[in-house]
Amino acid sequence: MGDEQKPKKKYVYVRKTQWFDGHKYEATGKTEREAVQKLADKIAAAKRGEGAVGGSMTVDAWFEKWYRTYKAPKGLTPKAAKMYGWEYRKHIKPIIGAKRLKDVRDADLQGILNANAGKSASLLKKLRMILQGMFKRARQSRLIVWDPAEMLELPAMKEGHRRSLTDEERASLLATAATHKRGLWVLTLLYTGMRPAESVALTWGDIDLDAGEIHVWRARESGSRRLKEPKTEAGIRDIPVRGELLPLLAHAKAEALRKGAGLTGYVFPGAKGKVADETTVNHWWRTFRRAMDIQRGAKLYRNKVVETTLPDDLTLYCLRHTFATDLQRAGVPLNVAKELMGHKDIMTTANIYTHRDTAVLHTWISRMNGRGKEE
Repeated sequence: MGDEQKPKKKYVYVRKTQWFDGHKYEATGKTEREAVQKLADKIAAAKRGEGAVGGSMTVDAWFEKWYRTYKAPKGLTPKAAKMYGWEYRKHIKPIIGAKRLKDVRDADLQGILNANAGKSASLLKKLRMILQGMFKRARQSRLIVWDPAEMLELPAMKEGHRRSLTDEERASLLATAATHKRGLWVLTLLYTGMRPAESVALTWGDIDLDAGEIHVWRARESGSRRLKEPKTEAGIRDIPVRGELLPLLAHAKAEALRKGAGLTGYVFPGAKGKVADETTVNHWWRTFRRAMDIQRGAKLYRNKVVETTLPDDLTLYCLRHTFATDLQRAGVPLNVAKELMGHKDIMTTANIYTHRDTAVLHTWISRMNGRGKEE
C-alpha cells in the first residue's frame, strides 16, 4: 500500500477576460486573485503598447502601434506629426477604426477616398499615404495575409493651381513694394525664387554684396521656428542677385549693420529679432496683399475691404512660380533653372517650364522666321 501513488490534486482554474481598445484579453489563475492580477498585467502592457499584436486587433489599435513604432521614431516635424493623427481621426477612424485589422477589405479603404472625392489633391494623397503605409506594414509583419491598400485609386480631386503673376498684377506688386514695410521681402521672393521658409532663415552674412549673391543653405522647419539644412543638397545654392534687387539689399544691409544687427542678424526677422514662424509669414503676405488690393482700387468700408480686385488664387507661392516663368521667358536652360530653384528633380522644374505661356511661344517661333528659305 506504501507504493500506491496519491491522486494528483486537481485545480479549478479561474478565467478572467476584459476588452481593451477593441481587443479581448484573457488570463487564468489558480485563484481569482491570481487571474485578476495576470489580467491587470496584460492590460497594463497593452496600454504601454506591449500587448499582443495580430490580425484580430482593431484598426484603431494598429494605427497607434504603427505610428509609435514606425513613424514617430523618424523625427517628424511637429506639423507632420499632427497631420497623421488629425487625418486619421477625422477621415479613417469613423469608417474602419473599430474593424478588426484582418476584416478590412479594399472596398472599405477605397470608400474612404471616394467619400472625399472633389476635395484637395493634398488631402486625398495624404489619406492614401496613411492607408498604404499602415496596411503595407501590417502585411509585412504577417498580421494580415494580403494588403487591401495596395491598389487604391485616387478619385476626382481638386488640383492646387500655382500660377505666375499677370503683367497687371506685377505692376501693382512693384508699386506696392516701393512703400510697404514688407516690400523688400516680397521683392526678394520675386527676384530670387526662394521659398518663404528659406527667406526667413537668411542672415546678413548670407547676403554677399561683393559677389552679388545670396547664399541659401538652410530653411525654417515646417510647423516650428527651428532652422534646418535642406532635405537634399539641391536646396543649398547661391542665387545671383538681379540688378533691381541688389541696391535695395545693399541699403538695407548697411542700415541693419549701422543699428547693430550684426552679420548673424536675420534679414527678415520675426518678433524680437527671432526667426519668423509660419503665422508671421502669412500675416506679412496678408498685409501686403491688402495694400496691393487697395492700390488697385479695392472698395473699403470702415477700413475693411468689402470688394476686392484680386483673385483668390493670388498666393505667396505665385512669386516663386513667377521667378521660374521669368527664367523660361529669358531662355534660361532647364538644368540651370533647376539649380536656381533648388529642385532635386529636374522634372519638378520641367512641370513649371511646360506651363503654357503665349509670350514664350511667340518668342521662340519668331526666332524661326526666315529659316528654311532658299538663300
